[in-house]
Amino acid sequence: MAEAVRSTAVDEARALADTERWLMRAVIGLNLCPFAKSVHAKGQVHLATFDGRDDVELMNGLMNAADQLVATDPAERDTTLLVTPNMLSDFFEFNAFVARAERQLARRGFEGVLQLASFHPAYEFAGSDPDDIANATNRSPYPTLHLLREASVERAVEAFPDAEAIFGRNIATLQALGHEGWVALDVGAGAAGS
Repeated sequence: MAEAVRSTAVDEARALADTERWLMRAVIGLNLCPFAKSVHAKGQVHLATFDGRDDVELMNGLMNAADQLVATDPAERDTTLLVTPNMLSDFFEFNAFVARAERQLARRGFEGVLQLASFHPAYEFAGSDPDDIANATNRSPYPTLHLLREASVERAVEAFPDAEAIFGRNIATLQALGHEGWVALDVGAGAAGS
């Protein structure tokens, strides 16, 4: 299930439409994140794209997105997804960038304020087989950096009984769905245009 290499640039509208489709069909539709439905329904999820191809510019863009998220009332914007459709297609390079981004967020004073989650078309949990369906819990149409407010995460976890069971439940959901079922969801890159 290796990621296909994209030879042409993906435009912002396509990247946002594909990401919205993935959110609705996989993340919310399969209830992979039981907290996502509420913030999405309230219009508090901010989707943005980064269309460059430079790590330094992307890091600056992510820090700007973090500044904007913290400066915005949570009732208006509770979380931000920064989609990078035209770079970091290699999962291991993406993962290395995420580690650098977490350190940069901490240096900028966001530790305890924001969390960074990551999604990628070729996401692979450490020690898993690349074709393990469990990896799909974190597979998105494009490399995606997800900024979450710590306070919101804490409230959501308090409100959800047995929050630590979410990961196990997600794996069971995906195993029941199987590879064919995941493909049938049609949540990959370019799906929204089909």
